[in-house]
Amino acid sequence: MITTMNPADETGPASATVVVIGAGQAGLSAGHHLQRSGFVSAIQQPEASRSFVLLDANEAPGGAWQHRWHSLRMETVNGIFDLPGFPKPPIDPQEPSCIAVPQYFADFETTRQLPILRPVHVKRVQRSGASTDGGFLVDAHQRLWHAQAIINATGTWNNPLQPTYPGQENFQGRQLHTRDYTSLEEFTGQRVAVVGGGISALQQLEEVSRVATAYWYTRREPFFFGEEFRPETEGRRVIEKVTADAEAGKPPRSVVSYTGLGWTSYARAAEERGVLNRRPMFTALEPHGVREADGSFTSVDTVLWATGFRPDLKHLDPLELRNEHGGIHIRGTQVISDPRIHLIGFGPSQSTIGANRAGREAVKSLVATFNDQEAAQRDQRRAHPAPADRR
Repeated sequence: MITTMNPADETGPASATVVVIGAGQAGLSAGHHLQRSGFVSAIQQPEASRSFVLLDANEAPGGAWQHRWHSLRMETVNGIFDLPGFPKPPIDPQEPSCIAVPQYFADFETTRQLPILRPVHVKRVQRSGASTDGGFLVDAHQRLWHAQAIINATGTWNNPLQPTYPGQENFQGRQLHTRDYTSLEEFTGQRVAVVGGGISALQQLEEVSRVATAYWYTRREPFFFGEEFRPETEGRRVIEKVTADAEAGKPPRSVVSYTGLGWTSYARAAEERGVLNRRPMFTALEPHGVREADGSFTSVDTVLWATGFRPDLKHLDPLELRNEHGGIHIRGTQVISDPRIHLIGFGPSQSTIGANRAGREAVKSLVATFNDQEAAQRDQRRAHPAPADRR
């Protein structure tokens, strides 16, 4: 059965061979493949030799999708891949993604009967003891978990990137980030600066401009390719580029920085209304507006920072995985400095393009690692039998 709430009365240490942190698409994929590989619920069978648990910070299924703005319809999202072995049902293109996708995820969880605890916020992960093979301690919502391996699938939603600009603290209007956006109606009659060159910025620019005067600011000239991005044909090329950067230890960039912007229905709608007029990034915020790059002044009521997200990995800081550039060296999903740690929903798998495959590959790698460890232990016992075995 699925455990939907973290049991408050169980405050002692718990054990799982593998702790999966996060239950969005990547985390659910990992849970599915762990289950198929013979791992059992650490909640129901805590003494099993191979067990797993998923710790999810959200109160309900759906990952970050449950937090998307209500006007983001299924027809405008950038492609949702089926969860492994679980095709999506027919979905109304006009249904809000914050309803359709969480329902799909919830159906998957119910069908697969995955051991998920929620809401559970993982505060920190650290190594257990001084040795490199002592496992990990996961500090999670009044509960401590001991694990032999970690699959991190926390995505990016809880780590929004909001730049700082001169005068920002003196701006008397409203400032909000993409993750705080709810609907276009709240901007009716306003003058709004939309900042960002990604998909969310373009979607929100098009929406806000229906009811407000909207200005679009980006650091670089946006690149539009000739048609909408097609994950089934372009996905492999994008994954190869992102993989190369991740394996070089470079900090992950947004997917759109690799793909460019497609001429989607909302991009063409914005162009037709004359709002797809990009301005160079303003140089400062003033109490009632922004100072433009050319020195002129534009009055604005609201600044919408559609400036993206970064991987939510602060809880892994005690493991000291980052290099001098702020990135993490990985090969596939495996952290090179500690192969017991796998990052999914990160780098090549930071979107639904690669999330399913990342979950599968992480589990495959861990199974091979555990098999090798068990084989080595058997060989050692044969070479050095206990006194009772010699009689």
